[in-house]
Amino acid sequence: MATVFIKKAAPKTVVDDYQNLLRQFRKQLPSGEAIIIKLNLSWTKFYPACSSPPWQLEGIIKGLLSLGFSPKQIIPVENKTVVTNVKRGAVNHAWNKVCQKYGVQIHFLDDEPYRLYQPKGKMLILDKIFPAGISLPKIVFNKPLISLCTLKTHVFTQNTGAIKNYFGMLDTNRHHAHRFIHQAIIDLLTIQKEIHPQTVAFMDGTTIGYGSGPRAMKLKKADLILASTDQVALDSTAAKIIGLNNSKINYLCLGEKLNLGENRSKNIRFRFFGQINQLPNFRLKGADNAASCGQKFIYHHCPWWLEKLLLQTIVAPWSYLASRLYYDFYWYQTIGRKRLKAFLASDWGKLFQEYQQESLGKTQKSIGQST
Repeated sequence: MATVFIKKAAPKTVVDDYQNLLRQFRKQLPSGEAIIIKLNLSWTKFYPACSSPPWQLEGIIKGLLSLGFSPKQIIPVENKTVVTNVKRGAVNHAWNKVCQKYGVQIHFLDDEPYRLYQPKGKMLILDKIFPAGISLPKIVFNKPLISLCTLKTHVFTQNTGAIKNYFGMLDTNRHHAHRFIHQAIIDLLTIQKEIHPQTVAFMDGTTIGYGSGPRAMKLKKADLILASTDQVALDSTAAKIIGLNNSKINYLCLGEKLNLGENRSKNIRFRFFGQINQLPNFRLKGADNAASCGQKFIYHHCPWWLEKLLLQTIVAPWSYLASRLYYDFYWYQTIGRKRLKAFLASDWGKLFQEYQQESLGKTQKSIGQST
């Protein structure tokens, strides 16, 4: 039976909340060896619920240090995408300040060497997309993994959390797998179990992002943090909290079918901490936008050869530019800024600004500045 830990959190205690929750996994995370922290950057800009918040990273680093890990053994990693700048994103989300505070170095995966990996387990799709081997960063192999994700919806997978966070380990050609995203991330879950001796995922649900995730989202204050060694169970629990039907989410059903985790409530034990004693259901909904509708048309209605022409040849940069124009300029300027301004006036927003301060002044001097 899988166990999912659910804790009520508050801005004044959230770092300690994460630190205390991490101690529940001290047997799975023995000190004395290096450990990978997989961050999540869905947007270069800071936007609530979109990417790993700084208090999540700080709580986990403090927790690891208290368990006997040295700063050099703690290895946060994140990769760029064709539409994100990971180094700028690390500043915008104050990851750099958190790591500097504790003497920890962020490893940007676009600066790291990769190796081709041939999985031992049966693949659903990745071996067909990448027949020469699946390209993964050398630095992550044979080390325990902590995945830091957020509680949000996604236009392609309905919700996204721990399982899809590992998609960011692939090199920047990972968008070649978007047509088969459900199968691809389950293949990567199989690979995780092969190359990491232990895995634990922590999900930040202090603010839930819903609607056209993972970027153009509406926001719901929830004050939750979650954790589990079973990523299927964690993402399934997140789907229920949002208000989605986990039995109709393809990647979760695939994960359960392949015995990679639990997707049924009867097989998941919930352990509650703080002022919470039952699983909430916020009855939130996902949604599409103009950008996601265009992507879905290409992935699901265009023939394969046309997708390859549009997204996998020298003409592909048109799609990256279209995404940047839609999200960074149109949506952010007309809708996102107002939602961000309201968030920054909240207790969680004030906490974020405490983290940002100097780095915010350098890269986002005003909410409206483009990054």
